[in-house]
Amino acid sequence: MADFRASLADAAPAPGLQPPLAALWWAAKGDWDRAHKIVQDESDANAAWVHAYLHRVEGDLGNAGYWYRQAGQPVAKDSLEAEWERIVSALLGGGKA
Repeated sequence: MADFRASLADAAPAPGLQPPLAALWWAAKGDWDRAHKIVQDESDANAAWVHAYLHRVEGDLGNAGYWYRQAGQPVAKDSLEAEWERIVSALLGGGKA
């Protein structure tokens, strides 16, 4: 993951990127505060799902559970990597949540 983050060092997210995808982009870059700020005020289920994932990665399971419920998603029991892939796939339209 460190090599991936290093490859993003001078990059910026694409203009017009959906807030949940932009939040995941910043999280991948390691800027968790910025990722949270992007999705915390969004009202759609995808933003809530990403917000839940961010809290889960940080080990804040109480807040993660709250945001999963806001998203209408079951609390994730799979690995963080599988959850990441499931979210990205759903947001990009390549899979079902």
